[in-house]
Amino acid sequence: MAITVAKLRRETHTAYSEAASLRLRAAWLYYNQGMTQKDVAEKLGISRSTVIRLLDEAMKRSEVQIWINEGIEDFVELSGQLEAAYGLDEAIIIPSASGKAEDIAKAVGLALGQFLSEAVPDNATIGVGWGRTMTASLSSFRPPRRENCKVVSLLGGIVAVHQTNPLDYTWRLASALGAECYMFLAPLLVDSVETRQSLIEKCGLNTLFELAETLDLAIVSCGDIGPHSTSLSEGFISKQTLEELVAAGCVCDTMFNFIDAEGRSVDHPINQRAMAIGLDTLKKAKHIVLASGGAHRATAIRATIRRIGCNTLITDEAAARALLELVEKQDSV
Repeated sequence: MAITVAKLRRETHTAYSEAASLRLRAAWLYYNQGMTQKDVAEKLGISRSTVIRLLDEAMKRSEVQIWINEGIEDFVELSGQLEAAYGLDEAIIIPSASGKAEDIAKAVGLALGQFLSEAVPDNATIGVGWGRTMTASLSSFRPPRRENCKVVSLLGGIVAVHQTNPLDYTWRLASALGAECYMFLAPLLVDSVETRQSLIEKCGLNTLFELAETLDLAIVSCGDIGPHSTSLSEGFISKQTLEELVAAGCVCDTMFNFIDAEGRSVDHPINQRAMAIGLDTLKKAKHIVLASGGAHRATAIRATIRRIGCNTLITDEAAARALLELVEKQDSV
């Protein structure tokens, strides 16, 4: 069954053109009301060919998105195996996209947004991370307004404008929920441990660390670290630092915390200079959602689960099978 949603914008000004208004009305009547193209044409007083053009343009503008649920039963057995192997409450697996990091992030992100649309409860304190997958989740995140929720950014921001800025994701998620928003107003990386401690103690960031101690829901992703990795963190550290991290055994960046295959923090100064909630604090959350995909990230996903645990894993088929292969290899040793 295909579930189709027309994304109606909630702008109060009158700058919307008549063409945009007509396009959205046509999309709403066709997709949400189940009217035929002929019925829509009669309802709006336009030709059927115009309706077809309007619907096509609405799809191209991402004003309409189609979610397909068919075929999910094919992954039931795979999900069960993954849940048993890693002690998960739930594994949500989607078909693998292309091998491109951007495509994988978009596909897993859409699944994350759908999950969160249904899963976020009232009266929840929600901690959020960053990454392409997290940003992609916003396009399918359509929750009802929630009462008494707080959304807390778990790491600092990026000075230069960037499509995956942690602060932007936090704000947009909170806005969609109608929740209070707690921003981590500090750079992602500082020059020393002393600077980090001073910002926390003297600039009001201690409130974030206190809220992080009692999270109801933590939403995180992870990136792989290595010679051919695709982690966004590489854009914010030097090549020398990356080489040092790899030499120290780092395989994963989770919330700008750098860990090895066993989930242990690697011995490198960057872990003390990152403006981020520590993983030992994060693991205290009542429910942890980890969203990441791609077979190349299986080792990173496993390392993250070993360090902070995971209740709900959202990933793709390639990563799921690679995660099970890691378990089989371990068992055979």
